[in-house]
Amino acid sequence: MAGIESTSAEIDLDRPNLEEYLPPDSIHGRDSPKNLHLRDLLDISPTLTEAAGAIVDDSFTRCFKSNSPEPWNWNIYLFPLWCLGVVVRYGILFPLRLFTLLLGWIIFWAGFIPAHILLKGQDKLRRKIERNLVEMMCSVFVASWTGVVKYHGPRPSMRPHQVFVANHTSMIDFIILEQMTAFAVIMQKHPGWVGFIQKTILESVGCIWFNRTEVKDREIVARKLREHVQGVDNNPLLIFPEGTCVNNQYTVMFKKGAFELGCAVCPIAIKYNKIFVDAFWNSKKQSFTMHLLRLMTSWAVVCDVWYLEPQYLQPGETAIEFAERVRDMIAARAGLKKVPWDGYLKYFRPSPKLTEKKQQIFAEDVLRRLEK
Repeated sequence: MAGIESTSAEIDLDRPNLEEYLPPDSIHGRDSPKNLHLRDLLDISPTLTEAAGAIVDDSFTRCFKSNSPEPWNWNIYLFPLWCLGVVVRYGILFPLRLFTLLLGWIIFWAGFIPAHILLKGQDKLRRKIERNLVEMMCSVFVASWTGVVKYHGPRPSMRPHQVFVANHTSMIDFIILEQMTAFAVIMQKHPGWVGFIQKTILESVGCIWFNRTEVKDREIVARKLREHVQGVDNNPLLIFPEGTCVNNQYTVMFKKGAFELGCAVCPIAIKYNKIFVDAFWNSKKQSFTMHLLRLMTSWAVVCDVWYLEPQYLQPGETAIEFAERVRDMIAARAGLKKVPWDGYLKYFRPSPKLTEKKQQIFAEDVLRRLEK
């Protein structure tokens, strides 16, 4: 009860003082606040909406901003060291890493193509070889960034009736997790060479693709998810319920789909150390190729991964409450700040018609409070 009262008090403090906005005669004249008209509140609600919108935009957009590191090469003593570092990273480390990546691809295709074509009648053996090759190739990717990854907790096992959920910073989250366990991931369809890898390689480990703009895709994905978690021989299912990349300082709302499957939910917390490079991928400003290039020309990618205890839906708990409870666990373990925003707002803004409707609902709600 004390928690509810304190929350209520915080909400009251955040409410605007309506007397500063309402017409003077509505309050100090003959009419009391109880006789306020809806039109009075609608007259001021655009001002309140604009002010609140600025606060929301600031709070929302900071979840998707990459903070630039403080410059340290600011004097004559440090600048030569910085120049030497650039030469080492671009002239020595990058060519070695690129060679490692190309060699990895040659070995991968030399094993994947024969297995995919010649072992079509032996599905179990073919899936095992393809799974091992995918794990190997993901390890090569991590090596090409000089990835220093520490895994905490028991390694995920392949069994039915479980789904893994993790916070999302970049597409490399999948690579880092995949090098330890061949997950079947739920992922947005991508164009270019990433799309080619999705169709030719990752489908072999049971990955499922969708398009955010297609309503039919959501229905198909929901059906495939239920079918996948029932399979005994299927690879563990991995979902990023935020639905978008966040800058590893915040965590946005989790979509409830992963929490409606009626199975164990295994949280995974991922935290990057930004001492050498910021691993956040802002897909609206940078292609994934340029993102990988930035990682390959950095000193190292340092990361911690925690496999947390499996969680189950509790009696009387809704899927949304379940999702929030798991999000609390991940945020606490990875040291992330929770924000109450839907990550899809990064791609889709509410229409003016919807905004106007919400504005009217807000005014009606305030009017009801005054009448009480």
